[in-house]
Amino acid sequence: MRCMLCGEEALQRTRQNVPYRSLPGTVLVDVDVWKCVECGEYEVVIPAVNELENVLARSVAEKPGRLTPAEIRFLRKHLGWSGTDFARHFGVAPETVSRWENGTPMGPQAEKLLRVCATRMDPSRDHEELETLLDRQAEEPREKLLRVHRRRKSWEVAA
Repeated sequence: MRCMLCGEEALQRTRQNVPYRSLPGTVLVDVDVWKCVECGEYEVVIPAVNELENVLARSVAEKPGRLTPAEIRFLRKHLGWSGTDFARHFGVAPETVSRWENGTPMGPQAEKLLRVCATRMDPSRDHEELETLLDRQAEEPREKLLRVHRRRKSWEVAA
């Protein structure tokens, strides 16, 4: 292996506790770190990043108390949304999302919805389903009468 910065081959592997920059206040315990003996540049090796992000998102979404601005930003990014996407899905202005991520508390309903999205959906697998679900409010309402009938021992909504 060569150093990404200086090109030297003098890399040393250690195991360290490293802060996880994507979610302030999080420490990755005992992970591989490759450090260049020549220039001091280092690289943290994080295996199974998607699994790590899913575990962190669930942990943040299920924690008691209000979400912090950094946690809101982390969950938004975990869901794969830009600030504009987030605003559109939640029916707010993009400036509101910016305020949430910079210190203005989210309203309780918006926070609950964000927590549900983060715990119930896997962005890598359910992205389209989540987009469709959240965009329903913007669609034209269908006929007002909902028809439900019994078929083979189960209820079905008529198309």
